[in-house]
Amino acid sequence: MTMLRLIPLCLLALAACSNPEKVARYPIEPPAVKKSLPNRIGTAELREVSLPQYATAQEIAYQTPDGALRSNPDNLWADDPARSITLALARQISAISGATVLSDPWPLSDPPRRRIEVRIEQILPGADGALHVSGVYFVSPAGLNGGGDVVRRFDYSVPIATGEPSAIVAAQGAAVTELAKRIAALN
Repeated sequence: MTMLRLIPLCLLALAACSNPEKVARYPIEPPAVKKSLPNRIGTAELREVSLPQYATAQEIAYQTPDGALRSNPDNLWADDPARSITLALARQISAISGATVLSDPWPLSDPPRRRIEVRIEQILPGADGALHVSGVYFVSPAGLNGGGDVVRRFDYSVPIATGEPSAIVAAQGAAVTELAKRIAALN
């Protein structure tokens, strides 16, 4: 009977040890861009971006000098990473090119002219101070008419200013903008 009375006290003590103010949530916020490319896409539906497993976790992953990927439960993404990157990428492609790119499912009554699919194979904050991004994107006609498919691989790095989570987040925003430029230019 005495043990049963101690359990609530132990739980209360454990709850007092955790400090929710220590947990930081970071949104993916690419830098503001201006229209700088012609609209080569028109209207396009962007499917949810595919990410490697370590990049889909709520905790922000980073690589340590021993090559391991680590994370800290006090540094979290503010939203689901795949959803966040998808929405930010659609917004950036639209802003850079003037195209109408919206995430799947397509919300407008007129169907899109194209579909975009992005498969990110690596989006790794490396121990070398750079965010390494690689993968492939596909742009295809949305209708039954074939042809006009675009398949492009990408592989680039974005510097990370410091080892702080906010610097990783800023680099990821810059990486999304770089990918948006590549997709908008179809190169």
